[in-house]
Amino acid sequence: MRRPRADGLMDGMGAMAQGAATHIPVMRDEVLTGLAVRADGRYFDGTFGRGGHARAILARMKDRGRLLLMDRDAEAILAAQRAFARDPRVMIRHGNFADAGAWDEVRDLDGALLDLGVSSPQLDDSARGFSFQHDAPLDMRMDRSAGRDVADFLACADEGAIADVLWRYGEERQSRRIARTIVAQRARSPIRTTRELAELVARAIGRRERNKHPATRTFQALRIHVNDELGSLEHGLRAITGALKPGGRLAVISFHSLEDRIVKNFIRGERPMSAPRGLPPPQQAAPPLRAVGRAQFPAEREIAANPRARSAVLRIAEKLP
Repeated sequence: MRRPRADGLMDGMGAMAQGAATHIPVMRDEVLTGLAVRADGRYFDGTFGRGGHARAILARMKDRGRLLLMDRDAEAILAAQRAFARDPRVMIRHGNFADAGAWDEVRDLDGALLDLGVSSPQLDDSARGFSFQHDAPLDMRMDRSAGRDVADFLACADEGAIADVLWRYGEERQSRRIARTIVAQRARSPIRTTRELAELVARAIGRRERNKHPATRTFQALRIHVNDELGSLEHGLRAITGALKPGGRLAVISFHSLEDRIVKNFIRGERPMSAPRGLPPPQQAAPPLRAVGRAQFPAEREIAANPRARSAVLRIAEKLP
């Protein structure tokens, strides 16, 4: 069985950029089949992006259907408002899907979708700082109205914290060397742009992997950290599952192994449980979901048409009574 790539960036940012010019919804038909979209159902898309999946869901819905759209990126929300503001079936909210439980409309769901990671439009916009294909401010925040950007993190964090982020979220074996190089460089001048960071990492590692820029894992790790992507996923899965009806479906598309591991374990009902020393761990509750089929991967023809899909893995689950 194919597994999602550990780096989650499909042979590096270059390959992702090739598919970024036009937004193409990843595994669209598999998502629609997995969600078993009903014409009068109530659905939640927590990662609207540019609406490829949302449009496909709406195409199967009639007047009584409802689609709730959410995204933490303000530009994605503007795109949603331009496209669907006059559609009475659609409701739109700016925010992180981790906070879906705070939106009163997110209830009695027949299905929910999360298409994780950075979107093609975000990669395409050089000003966002997600890619080192262009020289740009070192930002990488999905919501530019909240939190601190990568440049600020690298300017303030100590060497150990930087190394920990690179290892934990990028599985970067040279994390300590890169962190040491970053701290040495910022003592001379701040690291403010994507190109500065990419070149610094390349010098620190001193070698290249085939078809992958040396800074690929570093960029992934920093992006995940400043956006708290894994924490958001854990909170969001709980909130969204709580809002599903019995029999409602959850579809999650992941792009690297760290995300997919969280999704897989959540569906299985595996939670890290702790107990005071000397006492047995508390009994785990029965999982609220059951997996629907196995993990799914894009067909080769989809990968050829949309290189961004290469790392995708789709998991479907159903809410138990």
